[in-house]
Amino acid sequence: MSVTASMVKELREKTSAGMLDCKKALVETNGDMEKAIELLREKGLAKAAKKAGRIAAEGLVESYIHGGRIGVIVEVNSETDFVAKNEEFKVFAKDVAMQIAASNPQYVRREEVSEEVIEKEKEILRNQALNEGKPEKIVDKMVEGRIEKYFKEVCLLEQPFIKNPDITIQDLLNEKIAKIGENLNIRRFSRFEVGEGIEKKEENFAEEVAKQIQNQ
Repeated sequence: MSVTASMVKELREKTSAGMLDCKKALVETNGDMEKAIELLREKGLAKAAKKAGRIAAEGLVESYIHGGRIGVIVEVNSETDFVAKNEEFKVFAKDVAMQIAASNPQYVRREEVSEEVIEKEKEILRNQALNEGKPEKIVDKMVEGRIEKYFKEVCLLEQPFIKNPDITIQDLLNEKIAKIGENLNIRRFSRFEVGEGIEKKEENFAEEVAKQIQNQ
């Protein structure tokens, strides 16, 4: 059974879960609304979504240095200082810092990507498709698919978790919100790489970090 936009909208209204989570749940349950609701509740996503509107102004600033070559500073917020001192919260913040070191995202979430950047990327992708000899009538659909892939590469929350590629960082965040019982938020980050921006011999430190983290 195909999942329609109206079905996703209905499920979102019933659970307050994210649009992508609702779509995934409906696909997994073959469009069965009740089973999809149950699935979201089992994953804690409905509960996590209801907490998302609450203000998270506490938290901590975590750092991660890899071999003296890559450094990351990330701010992860919680609702209370008590949770900020929780060991599981600290491990989560460290995992996020390691993710940033390994996967080099440019933004936390897709809403931070400006329209100007998106349009420029679409133009590049469109020209790529045309240069590949794709028929113009299907190019726009191809561009939409490729821009989704672009978001998954540059937006932290949409990247596969380096320690478990079966889930995204957004999935991991939702799991922690449901388990800890507070709204959590990855607010901002900075990533530094030795020699970044200086013309030099190509060395893929990010790939090296990713391999080492997966082997932990």
